[in-house]
Amino acid sequence: MTQISTIGLDIAKNVFQVHGEDGEGRIILQKKLRRGQLLGFFTKLAPCLVALEACGTSHYWGRTLRSLGHEVRLIPAGYVKPFVKRNKTDARDAAAICVAARRPDMRPVPIKSQEQQAARALERSRELLIKQRTQLMNCVRAMLAEFGIVAAQGLNGFAELRERLAKEEAGSNTLAPTALIEALRRLVAQIDSLSPAIAALEDEIVMAAKENADMRRLMKIPGVGFLTAHAIVTAIGEGRQFGSARDFAAWAGLTPREASTAGKRRIKGLSRQGESRLRKLFALGAVTLMRNARSRDDRATKWRRDILARRPMKVAVMAQAAKTARIAWAVLVSGKEYVRPAAA
Repeated sequence: MTQISTIGLDIAKNVFQVHGEDGEGRIILQKKLRRGQLLGFFTKLAPCLVALEACGTSHYWGRTLRSLGHEVRLIPAGYVKPFVKRNKTDARDAAAICVAARRPDMRPVPIKSQEQQAARALERSRELLIKQRTQLMNCVRAMLAEFGIVAAQGLNGFAELRERLAKEEAGSNTLAPTALIEALRRLVAQIDSLSPAIAALEDEIVMAAKENADMRRLMKIPGVGFLTAHAIVTAIGEGRQFGSARDFAAWAGLTPREASTAGKRRIKGLSRQGESRLRKLFALGAVTLMRNARSRDDRATKWRRDILARRPMKVAVMAQAAKTARIAWAVLVSGKEYVRPAAA
């Protein structure tokens, strides 16, 4: 049998499609495997290049196949799609992955370690709980608003609503019908149970950020707190997969989209590609910096003062976010401490 040099593996929950080619691109193998058959198949196979789409469970399979002696590459799903021939099937997806992996200019996704994925799970869990708490709060606000009861935005305004619900006596019907009051109290109880869980996850992230040397250096950058520093390191590790600071900013979706043709260059808004969680954290940090720069002009750097003078606030915020991302990459890769520039 001809030696298989490259395998495109289309992964799923229970059914996996294998597409193997030799060194000259001839199809050697096309096979469908069940989950229980996959490890046995690759254990008997001679070491070769195995390519997968970077998707759910891909990092687990990447680590597992690499431990069997194979070279593993994770290809972004968006880069595989152009190679799919007409109708989409598992076999054609596996063939497209194989073709994409053989391209010399294809940039694979680094395989994350178990520690990286566990650390990112802390952030995702915290984000989910915050989202659930916000949804519950909005639900309580909306139901009370139907009875003319409103409060200010934020946690302080909601605390006022919760206090009024707690003081409502059974059967008084001063706020709303008794059935609604009892239902809202159950929602408030859910909110109260989420807050300690969110705080516990934040404490774990803070502790991890304080113990990691790279995260401590990143936290010295203005606009980068423990959450952002933790997210950067767990997402990109040492960051050496990026050739420049701009590459990292582009991966975070903080560079403009370009649609150029016939020698005409057209620059549009931010691409918003890549890691959305990092982009949001960079933007939140930039909002704080720009608000302080506008209110305290004597403490603003010359760059912030100039961009606020010629561009709208939102544009200036995203420009600062992109600048912070580039600084963070430079600090992470160089291993040096951040040097604060002089104020304007």
